[in-house]
Amino acid sequence: MAAQLLLFAEPLLCDGLSQLLISADQDYQVVSQADGLRGAPQLVIWHLGNAPDFDVLAREVILLQQRWQPTPLLLLLPEGQPHPTANLLQLPVAGLLEAPTPAQLLETIATLLAGGRVVALANAPGGQPSEPSASGSVGMQEGLGQRLLWSGIQQIDAEMVVCLRQLQTSPITLLNQWITEGRLRELQAARHCLTLLWGPIPLQAGPRSALGRPRGITQMGTQLSLPQPTAEGIWHTLRERLGRAIEAGLANQCGQLLALEGLNPERRSDLLQALLAECDRLRALLVKEQLQGKALQDRWNQRQLELRQQALRTTVSSYVQLPRDGELQPVADTLLKACEWLGNDPELPDPQPMLVALVHGQPLLVDGVLAPVDEPRAVLHLERLLSNWLVRTAEGISSDVLACCADWPELRRYLLTEDLLATRNLERLRNQLNAQQRWGSWVERPIALYESRRSLFSLQDGAIATTSLTEPRDGELRQLSWSQQLVTLALETRDALAPQLHSLLKGLGDLLVVLLTQVVGRSIGLVGRGIRQGLGRSLSRG
Repeated sequence: MAAQLLLFAEPLLCDGLSQLLISADQDYQVVSQADGLRGAPQLVIWHLGNAPDFDVLAREVILLQQRWQPTPLLLLLPEGQPHPTANLLQLPVAGLLEAPTPAQLLETIATLLAGGRVVALANAPGGQPSEPSASGSVGMQEGLGQRLLWSGIQQIDAEMVVCLRQLQTSPITLLNQWITEGRLRELQAARHCLTLLWGPIPLQAGPRSALGRPRGITQMGTQLSLPQPTAEGIWHTLRERLGRAIEAGLANQCGQLLALEGLNPERRSDLLQALLAECDRLRALLVKEQLQGKALQDRWNQRQLELRQQALRTTVSSYVQLPRDGELQPVADTLLKACEWLGNDPELPDPQPMLVALVHGQPLLVDGVLAPVDEPRAVLHLERLLSNWLVRTAEGISSDVLACCADWPELRRYLLTEDLLATRNLERLRNQLNAQQRWGSWVERPIALYESRRSLFSLQDGAIATTSLTEPRDGELRQLSWSQQLVTLALETRDALAPQLHSLLKGLGDLLVVLLTQVVGRSIGLVGRGIRQGLGRSLSRG
């Protein structure tokens, strides 16, 4: 039986789309009026000629959904639509396409009729951040500090835009690439210093999408196809997307040094792919065991050590042997014995929400809303959590590998990049990583805990970037040592004294204005008047 498609569009667009759908190989019956339907339609398509205000669009989408529920809704947007991607992902639609091609439209319709979901949006519009109001948070009132903060951030972001575009678009030599990447790290450090001096960026500006990708840089559009809206289908979609991201190459755009950069590109890709494969096996085991709640999280944590060891063994191969102290030694077994295999990264978020969504298909809390696991924003949030786990786990393994390579020179040619063959370069990288880790543990982590902020690594656009996630971290804050709590105490003291200091400086400024205008100004005026009178008398005598 032919599938009924209810199409809403402008007359000319409606005729063109009807001809396209009717002439397709699939058996579709296109109806442009509700009176011509025979029963309920299998799919409702709404093509927007001009994008209205988002509030109007959301209200109309809800009315269409209520009218034709449970029929899925496909929303077609014009090219260059003005709405942010985050807002569009909140719409209760099964399909969301921006200026689709005929082939893409037909493929999407087939996926939606089979019960899937599809999102294909172009670059999000780059709106300018709004200036924070005077009624903002404590210590962020309109004043000199805020002006310096915004001025510095805008200059730094503009310079980072230029550097990133130079890295992404124009072919450059290896030396220029190193210089540009060093410049990016300097700019990121300057941005952190500004934030420490003048306070956090106001919430009115919205969180940055990536620490290594400042505002103003266009990102690749959101492309998501979910043929099966189940836990199994979502996992296969995420694994395929992350696998493609790993194969595309992983440039460092997170604004900090990574031990993962020390591995040569082939081993780096092998390690991430091995971790992804081991995660797939562990998830299959959790699905088979049907664990719930705390038991599910405990089993995940118990298998992390075995998972890392097996991923490292797969990366270096169990059959490779290299000379060491005059005799051949198996690389995999030697590394497994030498690695410290420390505990989980404290910056890893609680795995429980990710596990219950990927194993049991339960709803996920995204931006304060409990969203079904098959919604696009929930799938994208799961992708961020999973990619963060991949990168942080690979980062811990890479740190141990770098330590082992320092005592095994022959291993460097097999695992590390060419520039790290020199002992000086390798030790310098390790020292920089240790210094970065200490600074992050003593200063940056207490600040992040106090601001209820967590940085997540993400694989996007062929690069490793970071996104900021706001969540309560009071439990971790109470577990800080006394030296780390001093940092939070300094922040609290600054926030408490900022209004009084602002009032004091404003009062001093007003007093200075009064002195300059009323006292000094009048005195200068009286002196000038006396001089003019004296000159007048001299001229009259002459």
